[in-house]
Amino acid sequence: MEYSMKTREEIKQTARERLAGSRNSSIAVYLLALIAFGVLSAASLGLASLVLAPVIVVASDGFFAAVYRGEGRTVSDWFSGMFDGFVRKWLGMFLMSLKVFLWSLLLVIPGIVKAMAYSLTPYILAEYPGVSAGDAARLSDKMTYGYKMDIFVAGLSFLGWEMLSALTFGLLEVFFTGPYRSITFGGIYEELKRNAIERGTIREEELENGAEGTVY
Repeated sequence: MEYSMKTREEIKQTARERLAGSRNSSIAVYLLALIAFGVLSAASLGLASLVLAPVIVVASDGFFAAVYRGEGRTVSDWFSGMFDGFVRKWLGMFLMSLKVFLWSLLLVIPGIVKAMAYSLTPYILAEYPGVSAGDAARLSDKMTYGYKMDIFVAGLSFLGWEMLSALTFGLLEVFFTGPYRSITFGGIYEELKRNAIERGTIREEELENGAEGTVY
């Protein structure tokens, strides 16, 4: 039988269920990441932000994708593996950002399209250490082919929650909206990954071993 990917609402429903089952660790990781980004963005730590923020994004996205899969993850799991393969993760995020920036120089719309195309890069870098920095964005582009608008609309679907979060001075963002949104996008990654594998868009070997068998 042909594989049928979950709808956006089905993914969000699963995300709510997963959040209910791992609320404490999900809130803690989301809050710690926010604090880390806040500290690193301070003027005196500008360079540190450029160096450390990308790997924190990779670790956080990987954590929330694992939560969506139903894997038991703790705050220590999030932190302990954060700096494994540091150069590969940082370079992968740098190349992703550079590609989006270059496309944005053309017009705003191409930049947004490519941001959607490469949005799965941190998840791939987190889950598959065999995928090189250069191949992560390429695989993300293949996984998102035909689904970029779906990813964009998924982001828009949280606008209501974000407005409510603003009314609570960010408390709802920390304790519900942020973790819920993060797990949802982890679910979008999982569904698009499975969809791409099932349909032959990518091969599992490309994820497990990398296209070139290198990590840089």
